[in-house]
Amino acid sequence: MELYFINISIFIILFSLIIVWIMWSALIGAGFQPTSMHLVKKMLEMAEIDSNDILYDLGSGDGRIIAQAVKSYGARAVGIEADPIRVLWSTMFLLFYGIKNKSKIKWGNFFNEDISEATIVTLFLGDKTNQKLKEKLVKELKPGTPVVSYSWKFNGWNPTKVDYSNNIYLYVIGESNLNIYN
Repeated sequence: MELYFINISIFIILFSLIIVWIMWSALIGAGFQPTSMHLVKKMLEMAEIDSNDILYDLGSGDGRIIAQAVKSYGARAVGIEADPIRVLWSTMFLLFYGIKNKSKIKWGNFFNEDISEATIVTLFLGDKTNQKLKEKLVKELKPGTPVVSYSWKFNGWNPTKVDYSNNIYLYVIGESNLNIYN
């Protein structure tokens, strides 16, 4: 009987830890939902990425956008991820593919990170997070910097390109952001 209660206690603790881990990203801005490789390729094509670019992926999850930008286009890439487990996972992923020299994953809150060196920004966050992010993007990114958002729009901004069939929106700093507070 005592072993039964120990097993139940272990199960409850593990279940609780898994729930906290899953919900962690949602609590700080966006839950983890990997973007399909088909959509990753579409996002990078829409941004017209090349080997001269420095891509920043905000909420980089498992690092698949970072890896694709480096492997397929020769760009440098930086991911910013709040979940330490995903940071560890994606860092191992980049090492496995042998692209760690042109990429890195930072553990932290992208609202507190300097993204000014980015020549392209990608994101798949949530509506509220996108709206909060607008002022930071305008303040830190150079005019002409493409920002590619999957699924969620920036209210008050006009996308320069839209892939309606895949819900991908391309914004260009200095063109799309007519009023950052809308």
